[in-house]
Amino acid sequence: MISTQQRSLAVVLTGIALLLGGCGPAGPERTEILWDSWGVPHIYGRNAEELFHAVGWAQAQSHGDLILRLYGQARARGAEYWGEDYLDSDRWLITVGVPERARRWYASQNRGFRRNLDAFAAGFNAYAAEHPDEINDEVEVVLPVDATDVLAHFQHTILFSFVAQPWMIEALERTWQPAGSNAWAIAPSRSASGNAMLLANPHLPWSDLYVWYEAQLIAPGVDAYGATLVGLPVPAVAFNDHLGWTHTVNTHDGADFYELTLSAGGYRWDGGVQPFETEEHTLRVKQANGEPREETVQVRRSIHGPVVIERQDAALALRMVGLDRPGMVQAWWDMCRATNLREFEAVLERMDLPMFTVIYADRDGHIMHLFAGLTPVRPEGEWNWSGIVPGDTSATLWTQMHPYEDLPRVLDPESGWLQNANDPPWTTTFPRALKPDDYPEYMAPRFMHFRAQRSARMLWQDESVTFDELVLYKHSTHVELADHILDDVIGAARAQGGALARQAAGVLERWDRKTDADSRGAVLFIAFVEELMGRFGARAFAVAWNPESPLDTPDGLADHAAAAAALERAAAHVDSAYGALDVPYGDVYRLRRDELDLPGNGGRDNFGIFRAAWYQPTEDEVYRAFGGDSYVAAIEFSDPVKAMAVLGYGNASQPGSPHRTDQLELVARKELRSVWRAREEIEAHLESREVFQ
Repeated sequence: MISTQQRSLAVVLTGIALLLGGCGPAGPERTEILWDSWGVPHIYGRNAEELFHAVGWAQAQSHGDLILRLYGQARARGAEYWGEDYLDSDRWLITVGVPERARRWYASQNRGFRRNLDAFAAGFNAYAAEHPDEINDEVEVVLPVDATDVLAHFQHTILFSFVAQPWMIEALERTWQPAGSNAWAIAPSRSASGNAMLLANPHLPWSDLYVWYEAQLIAPGVDAYGATLVGLPVPAVAFNDHLGWTHTVNTHDGADFYELTLSAGGYRWDGGVQPFETEEHTLRVKQANGEPREETVQVRRSIHGPVVIERQDAALALRMVGLDRPGMVQAWWDMCRATNLREFEAVLERMDLPMFTVIYADRDGHIMHLFAGLTPVRPEGEWNWSGIVPGDTSATLWTQMHPYEDLPRVLDPESGWLQNANDPPWTTTFPRALKPDDYPEYMAPRFMHFRAQRSARMLWQDESVTFDELVLYKHSTHVELADHILDDVIGAARAQGGALARQAAGVLERWDRKTDADSRGAVLFIAFVEELMGRFGARAFAVAWNPESPLDTPDGLADHAAAAAALERAAAHVDSAYGALDVPYGDVYRLRRDELDLPGNGGRDNFGIFRAAWYQPTEDEVYRAFGGDSYVAAIEFSDPVKAMAVLGYGNASQPGSPHRTDQLELVARKELRSVWRAREEIEAHLESREVFQ
């Protein structure tokens, strides 16, 4: 274990190293981009500024239209540029203060990193200026962009799409939603090769803010390969020759809603009345006829934060973490340049990450799970921190954050493996390394959903994981939920169901319990679960989830007659829609983009499918993938590092780019592609080269 004293020394030494430019590989002789045959840019910079300039250029080339639209939204000027559809987003970002805060954040960056951000924006602008025909006329109004756009976009993407979102306000409660991602770290003791391994597997929608961009960044002190969300200049999940990390959306609670009692133009506070801080903003809205109109937005702020909902005699104010932490983009950059666990944790200890689980592995054989994020030290009392908190008393107002030492953290567990599939940290490995009773109740909830069970079970059952098995397990489409209820479904249908239900039971009995393209029975099972759970929810299970048996509960079905009836209805629908109860899964669930239309695989998280794929219905009873597995990387810290990856929708979104769809067939085949990092490999698979003078 690493002591607090060692960590403090590491913080000092890492800070000195980063100020001096870091240690590591010498810089390239010239700044250039080598584009490989998958559209991945390998970006070489003579120094950090030239590197960031080239990164901006590359992102403009691959995703220019999308990024300009996102930056326009982050300015809270989407309605001004593109009309009424963006007005709600503009109101939200003005209310939570994104544009003004971005300007403050820019001023607070250290001089060197501010130059890097400026260079990224300048590179984006340079590409747009030299290739005006490549930028859609509708979005060129956003040009030129600057570094405050980058920081505003970061806030929109991370703080106000993950930590707090408008749907939370609409629901009037802080209910955790299983957003997505799988992550594994395997220690040498559990690895067949004796090398640590890492699996990075974020799950996000395949559009808008959530599109990933894959790249390699090489400059003095850095050679990092990974992916980031478009419009951000540095990798958010990455690896280098020494270490790697990935993130999952954790069950972190960094936002609270306070109910204010309105009184005398203000709100009640500790027995008196406190006035609001108010300001007015004018939004311009492009009307259908092209003419602008103006709309006034009045923002009122309480001691807790901005008012986000107002009623006749009450209001809700949002208080959230991260607004005073402008250093997360630089934190990712510094994580890219770390060469060992001490340096990496020194960056984490700065507490710039507002949320996210960190799963880490390195060449020295260390693995780590950190439940990262800024967690408020919440006052004791009978307050519902997952819902609405009384805002009329200072007794409920939190002002401090838990320090790094308070966060749930597991380093080098005896099991030799760590996993997170958006479950709380308590089930990261077995035997358990963390006790939830040692932490405040609000630190993280207690549950383990089916995808996390499947994740842990695969690692639990394999005492010596090869790299090929790591890739194989990543693509597992096994339906964990079926192992918990399928026997009951079949038995209920045969004992209490009609002829169609009994026929359906035969299909389910022959089903391979997978959601591969050729799996027969998966479509029927999904239809059955939606029928049953739609009516009964968790009450459908005979045995509820039990923290003492986290991998095996919930289990069984409570009402066999209801299950038989639900299967009868599901079978009737499937037979009517597809002409067969055993229709192949890939005939119904499809991977469609542009002209491609391929059979899909994988499925939703709540079925316990590790190969996550989110599908939405279309008019012809076919389901189209819109999210789930996005960037996937499997890494082994051998010498040299071995890695394979895929970015399901391709590494570009610009119209006409061949890289909009070129990786979708890999997704359909459940394959990864080789990652090329050495210059000789890149040159052997070179699509084009750009040299900057």
